[in-house]
Amino acid sequence: MEAVDERRAIIRDAAVRLLARREHSRFELARKLGSRGHPKDLIEEIVGGLTRDGLQSDDRFAEAFVRSALARGQGPLKIRAGLTERRVDSDIASACFDLDADAWSERAATALRKRFGPAPVENRADWARRARFLSGRGFTSDVVAKVLGSFGEGP
Repeated sequence: MEAVDERRAIIRDAAVRLLARREHSRFELARKLGSRGHPKDLIEEIVGGLTRDGLQSDDRFAEAFVRSALARGQGPLKIRAGLTERRVDSDIASACFDLDADAWSERAATALRKRFGPAPVENRADWARRARFLSGRGFTSDVVAKVLGSFGEGP
């Protein structure tokens, strides 16, 4: 019995050290602990306890993840995909970055200016390059169209 208690303490300590560096989703934390060779049943028990104790929270993780992604100029599609990949509940994800279309358009325009500067679109190839950039950042086609306009129309 002492060996199991010692193992629990080791796993909990490793989990707390990971959480001290940054927030982790429940799934991420379990995956990282599993990759270190800890038994799955003990990992689930420990992570569940950390969640109950308030040391691990998918809500806090989602808020930090979204804040970081927004600071990097990412759009809603990429952010949602990142949260889904980390198995954050979709209700939690939606609550964290519920911005209106105008706010997303402004964020896309800011990302565009940061990458391409204030110069207007020069030709169709330039327009397509900028559209691919925004799409790759996770902005919807509606937002891309709104920010870039039709070729020759400008923002």
